[in-house]
Amino acid sequence: MKYLSRIADQELANRLGYMGAVLIEGPKWCGKTTTAAQQAKSILKLQNPDMREAYMVTAKTRPSNLLKGLTPRLIDEWQDAPMLWDAVRTMVDERGGEPGQFILTGSNSVDHKLIMHSGTGRISRMRMYPMSLYESNESTGEISIRELFDNPSMDIDGIMSSMDINNLIRAACRGGWPASLRVANPIESLRVAKDYLEGVVESDIINIDGVRRDPDLAKAIIRSYSRNLSTLAKRTSLLKDVNALSGGCSDRTYDDYVKALTRLFVIQDISAWSPAVRSATVIRRSPKRGLVDPSIAVAAMGMSPQSLEVDLKTFGFIFECMAIRDLKVYTQSSYGDISYYHDRYNLEADAVLHLDDGRYALIEFKLGSAEIEIGAEHLIEIKGLIKKYNAKEGQIKLREPDLLIVITGGKIAYTRPDGVKVIPLACLKD
Repeated sequence: MKYLSRIADQELANRLGYMGAVLIEGPKWCGKTTTAAQQAKSILKLQNPDMREAYMVTAKTRPSNLLKGLTPRLIDEWQDAPMLWDAVRTMVDERGGEPGQFILTGSNSVDHKLIMHSGTGRISRMRMYPMSLYESNESTGEISIRELFDNPSMDIDGIMSSMDINNLIRAACRGGWPASLRVANPIESLRVAKDYLEGVVESDIINIDGVRRDPDLAKAIIRSYSRNLSTLAKRTSLLKDVNALSGGCSDRTYDDYVKALTRLFVIQDISAWSPAVRSATVIRRSPKRGLVDPSIAVAAMGMSPQSLEVDLKTFGFIFECMAIRDLKVYTQSSYGDISYYHDRYNLEADAVLHLDDGRYALIEFKLGSAEIEIGAEHLIEIKGLIKKYNAKEGQIKLREPDLLIVITGGKIAYTRPDGVKVIPLACLKD
C-alpha cells in the first residue's frame, strides 16, 4: 500500500534540522516506524530475528558499532537495548552536535535505570498519534486550523463536508490505525482496534515495566474510561465502576494500572484550563477522561457502527474524542496543547486549543445542528467573562480568545453573525 503522508512528516524533518537525534513517541500501531523510515537513510531493526542475538551482544559490548551507517539512521525498537540511548547521546556529542543523525522509535517500556543521561539538548522528543481524518483522506481539508488562526476573518461559508454522521461513526469505530486502512473489507477493518485492545491488556501492560497485571482488570479499567469518555467523571466513580465490572480493585492497584496505560499512550486525560475569570473555587479542575483514539472505546464497550447509529448520545462522546485526536494532530507542528473549561455554573468550553505563541481558541463539539446554538452561547459567555475581568483595574490582563469554534458532525461550514465559526470535523486539516 502506498505511504499516506502524515502531518508528523514535516515536524520530524524540522526537528532533524536542528537536533542531533529525534525520539518518536506514541501508541503502538500509530505508524511511528513507517513514518521514520521515509526520512531515514539507514535502518537498524533490533527485533530482526536473524540478527537479534548478534545485535544484543554488540549493544552490550560496543554499542557505538550499531550506530554506524548513513544518517539519519533509524534505530527501531531501541528500548530492547537501552544502552543505545547513551550511545546515541555520546555519538551526537562526538560529531559536534551535527543535526539529523538518528531517529529512535519504539515503545515506552524501558528500564530507565539503564540510562545515564536524559538526552536533553541532544535528543528531541516528538509525539505521534493515530491518523486524523485528513491523513486518512476522509476530511476534505478545505479549512486549515493554522490559516484560521492567522486570518480569523477567513471566509468559510458554504464549505461542505463529504462525511455524514454514519460515515463519521464508521471512521470512529475503525480508528486512526494505519493497518485498518489496508484492510479492503470494511467489517474486517474494525478488527484492528479490537486486536490493539487485546494486545494492550494481554501483553503491553506487562512489558511496560515487567510487572504482572491481570488482563481482565486492565480491560475493565479501559471499559470504565470508555463509558465515561469525554466527561469529568471522578476517580472514585471510575473505581466504583471498575469494581462493578471486575472482581475487585484497590485504590493502589487502580492507580498503578492507570499509570501504566498512560505510559502506553492509551489513556490521555485532558487537563483543566483555569483562568481567573471567576472565583477560583468555582472552576472544576478534575481531568476530562480521554483515550488516544475513539476506536478503543468502541472496542472496549463491544459496540459497532450499527449500535452507535441508534445511540447518538453515546456517539456524541466518542465524536468528541475523535475531534480532540484530530486537533492534536493538526496542531502538533505548532506545539499545540488542549485543555477544557468547566465551572460549577455549567458554563463550559469542551476544548481550549492553545498554540505556543499564546493564541488560543475556545471550542465546543456538537454532533448535530440542534445543539450549535447552545455551544455558541457558552463560548460567547466565556469571552464576555474574560472581557469583564480585563475591565477591572489592577488586574493582569488575560488574552481574549482568538477564535470561537463549534466543531460539528454536520455538512456545511459557516460563520455566525456573532462571529462563532461552525465547522464540520471532516473539513479540517493542519
